[in-house]
Amino acid sequence: MVRLPPGRRWPLPQDPARRHTGRLPVNIKGWTLSDKSGHRYRFGNLRLNGHSQIWVHTGIGHDNRRDVYQDRRAYVWDNTGDTATLRNDHRRIVDAESWGRRGH
Repeated sequence: MVRLPPGRRWPLPQDPARRHTGRLPVNIKGWTLSDKSGHRYRFGNLRLNGHSQIWVHTGIGHDNRRDVYQDRRAYVWDNTGDTATLRNDHRRIVDAESWGRRGH
C-alpha cells in the first residue's frame, strides 16, 4: 500500500493507491477496501499485473485499468487519522495502513 500522509487535504476524488508488489498477476474481484468508519468499496472484476498499482478514487468516474471510482459525493478518508484495510474475497486482511490519531 502507498502511505497516505497525515493531515493531507484530499480533494474529491480522494485517491489512495493500492500497490501489488508480487511478481504474478492477481484478480481482486470481490476484495474490499474500507476505513475505520465502515465505508467500504468492493472491487469488481479487476486483474492487477505484478508490480502494478490501482488508484481508488472517492468521487464519480469510469473505472479503467489504473483507476477505480467509489462514486461517492462525500469524503471517506479522515485527514486527522484513519485506517485503510484491504480484505480479500474471503474477508481475510491482506493489508492495512493507519495514519494519524484515529488510525492507531
